[in-house]
Amino acid sequence: MMLEKREGGCHCGRVRFRAQVDLELLSQCNCSICAKKGILHLPIAPEDFELLRGKNALTVYTFGTGVAQHTFCSHCGMHAFYVPRSQPDRMTVNARCLDGVDGPSLKPTRFFDGRHWEEAQRLRIAEGSHIAAAGLSGAVTLENILDRAPE
Repeated sequence: MMLEKREGGCHCGRVRFRAQVDLELLSQCNCSICAKKGILHLPIAPEDFELLRGKNALTVYTFGTGVAQHTFCSHCGMHAFYVPRSQPDRMTVNARCLDGVDGPSLKPTRFFDGRHWEEAQRLRIAEGSHIAAAGLSGAVTLENILDRAPE
C-alpha cells in the first residue's frame, strides 16, 4: 500500500478536500450512476479524509436502498467524493477530482460490476474485502465527515 496525501475538489473550487489515497487501488464501476458520472474510485477510510471547505455547497443524492450518499457541488455539479453502498462505513474519492491528475492517463486496476450489484458484492466479500457492520447507513458516515468540516 502506497498512501500519499493529495488535495482535490470540484470544478468551481467551492468544495475542497485533502485525503490519503493509494492510486494503486483505482477502480471502476459500471452501475447506472457511476457510468454516467465517469467516476474513478479511490476507496479510503473516513479518517483519511478532510473536507477543507464547501460543507454548505454539498448536496446529497440517494436512490434505491438510500445507503450510498452521492455528494456533489450544488454550484458546478461535480461529484468529488461519496459514501458507497458496498462499504457505507468508508468513502470513495473521485480520482479525476485530485489536483494535478491527468484523468485520461488513469488506468483502473480493479472493477466492480455494479450492474449486477448483489453478485458483485458477494464476490467482493468472498475475496476478503472489508465488510461494514450490518444495517449501517452511509448517512452516518457522511454526517461524521461533515461534522469535522469547517463551515
